[in-house]
Amino acid sequence: MRAARFTLRQWVGIGVVVAVGAVAVAAAGVSAARWSSGLDGVRDFLMRYPGAYPLPAGAPVGIPPWLGWQHFFNAFLMVLIIRSGWQVRREKRPAVFWSPRGRPRRKTSLTIWFHQALDVLWLLNGAVFVVLLLVTGQWMRIVPTSWEVFPNALSAMVQYASLDWPTENGWVNYNSLQQLAYFTTVFVAAPLATVSGIRLSTLWPRGDGRANRLYPLEAARRIHVPVMVFLVVFIVIHVALVFATGALRNLNHMYAAQGSVDPDASAENWTGFWLFALSIGVIAVASIAARPAVLAPIARVFGTVTVR
Repeated sequence: MRAARFTLRQWVGIGVVVAVGAVAVAAAGVSAARWSSGLDGVRDFLMRYPGAYPLPAGAPVGIPPWLGWQHFFNAFLMVLIIRSGWQVRREKRPAVFWSPRGRPRRKTSLTIWFHQALDVLWLLNGAVFVVLLLVTGQWMRIVPTSWEVFPNALSAMVQYASLDWPTENGWVNYNSLQQLAYFTTVFVAAPLATVSGIRLSTLWPRGDGRANRLYPLEAARRIHVPVMVFLVVFIVIHVALVFATGALRNLNHMYAAQGSVDPDASAENWTGFWLFALSIGVIAVASIAARPAVLAPIARVFGTVTVR
């Protein structure tokens, strides 16, 4: 069995070397962070900027149930969007097609239809999310309101790298590195994914020469793919840190809307964990079910499905 120019054994060997190298680099990074944290200047910096700054007066405390639902539904859609987007890139000869009723010439593969349908749901969910953030004041938790966010983010980064986790209470306030990451994801990466995705979609007016010159297809691809990679990396790191920095507490915050202003009294029961496990099960079932036999009847509600 061969993959590209290498045998399976060679690919396994490469994987082992890469894994060992990654562990070695990570260990060196941790050692460097711990060593630098002991320097007087760095120690003073960490004391002055502990990793988070106070939120504005009137900022809400806690994570409401609607935010937990939004978090789950966004994760649900993102997994299916990334999965279907990868299928679109790998699909060479589609077997099933979809076209709008009465417009058979605008035929596209069922995989592309599914990807774009998920995108529409994701955009609607995102619009509701942003509106609720603004109305409830939750925006203050993820939008920087002070220049101190930058030195505090650097402080949090050093603390993470040294495995001396920041001591913030996520129920009340995220640390500055989290805040910058969430802000970038919601207000930078998501809009970039949207504007590039529209250009790549079947909704774009392909026959409009001026629009195509102003916004070339390749330019959209150069944006869309890196944004997808960023989102995948963000999800992996986000989930890893949720479990590494207090799984039960963090999962209760987001999935069960349980927490406390006192970090020592934060809820650490299993409610959030089991809700998280249920959500993973739902996402897994949806991912397995997302195949032509299941998607075709749904797609027929909105158009015509044909087979090659």
